Amino acid sequence: MNGMRILQRGECVSQEHIAAFAHIPVANISDCMARMSAAGALLRPMHGSGRLAGAALTVKTRPGDNLFIHKALDMAGAGDVIVVDGGGDLTNALIGELMTTYARSRCIAGFVIDGAIRDLDVIRAGDFPVYAAGVTHRGPYKDGPGEINVPVSIGGMVIHPGDLIVGDLDGVLSIPRQDIPGILAAANAKVAAEKKTLEDIANHALNTGWVDTALQRIGCDPLPH
Repeated sequence: MNGMRILQRGECVSQEHIAAFAHIPVANISDCMARMSAAGALLRPMHGSGRLAGAALTVKTRPGDNLFIHKALDMAGAGDVIVVDGGGDLTNALIGELMTTYARSRCIAGFVIDGAIRDLDVIRAGDFPVYAAGVTHRGPYKDGPGEINVPVSIGGMVIHPGDLIVGDLDGVLSIPRQDIPGILAAANAKVAAEKKTLEDIANHALNTGWVDTALQRIGCDPLPH
């Protein structure tokens, strides 16, 4: 029955791929996804430090209700990321200090909440990754309905159970399982290219000729008169 479903997760991103993405900046990954992936401006890092990389365990819940998030906490394995589609509603917090502390005790990798959280002082002081749309002191209800391990949509990102979730202080991204090898290769190349650019800057050898070329392409005279 839709609205009252708890499913087992099927295919899942490999631990090898999770480790491979763990230290790649999210901005580099985003550039390699055609700058089309959303949620960056909607879901902000609420923790003080720490990176996120893990497999999505998805939850779809009625706005303001966290019953199915509690169930997901008991289902999640070490290294999982609990991704919650709470409709973006900020009226009631879906998680706070107690749930993040419990999640950490179970070695869960972090939370992505399309909704509000509370106990921001505790979360911001730590390095347990929590991404959310906002903050409120008002607590949640625990009545359902909800669904676990179903596709969810957050800020234009469609996330399937088992997809790769990555995050840093720039924001959070979901990478579909089938796209991981190609994006990984492109992201590693992007990291290497940016390293070369930084080396050129340090050596006063950066070639910026592309700027004038781009200006000419759009019909602007690059030489001041």
